[in-house]
Amino acid sequence: MKFLAEGIEDYSEAHTEEESELLRKLNRETHAKVLNPRMLSGHLQGRFLSMISRMIRPARILEIGTYTGYSALCLCEGLQNEGKIVTIDINEELETMTRAYFDDSPYASNIDYRIGNALDIVPLLEDTFDIAFIDADKINYISYFNLCLEKVRKGGFIIADNVLWSGKVAQAELKKSDKDTQLLIEFNRMVHEDQRVSNLLLPVRDGLMILQKL
Repeated sequence: MKFLAEGIEDYSEAHTEEESELLRKLNRETHAKVLNPRMLSGHLQGRFLSMISRMIRPARILEIGTYTGYSALCLCEGLQNEGKIVTIDINEELETMTRAYFDDSPYASNIDYRIGNALDIVPLLEDTFDIAFIDADKINYISYFNLCLEKVRKGGFIIADNVLWSGKVAQAELKKSDKDTQLLIEFNRMVHEDQRVSNLLLPVRDGLMILQKL
């Protein structure tokens, strides 16, 4: 589901800075060769993540759900010179393609790309992060949030993708039949009521929940 009229969305993209050539190539290859290319952040959301990162100027970023690396590369654009992003994905089948794009980027030395289960990896990380981006399996969103909240500094940010789930979270008839929808409704309710964070649900693409640790 698109939340903006097609013409408005096209106009917004036309008046947003362009992707780099590397991101454009990654976008095309993902759509041509990878299943479920809709999982890619894409132009407008990617530029939003880049802008947020450039505003915060993070030293450390944590990403749960690398996919083909588009969002990680966007987030890298705001990293401090010696900054680092730890990006985790459980799908080893995409590793070769994703690593190739990371290696071709200006941020190769800043990216710590790990294949494995984030629920096992994140608790072992010793860094404190300025930004955490969650874009992985919805069944574990609450667990990922709690892990990230422990790792993000006070005043830092957690961003969770897909929280509108193609609009299903607002469709009463789907709330009992769709497990992922139920889980995202519970996640949205929980973080909205959590006194440890300030929250904004932004209807960009499939919905971004932006949380600041208080």
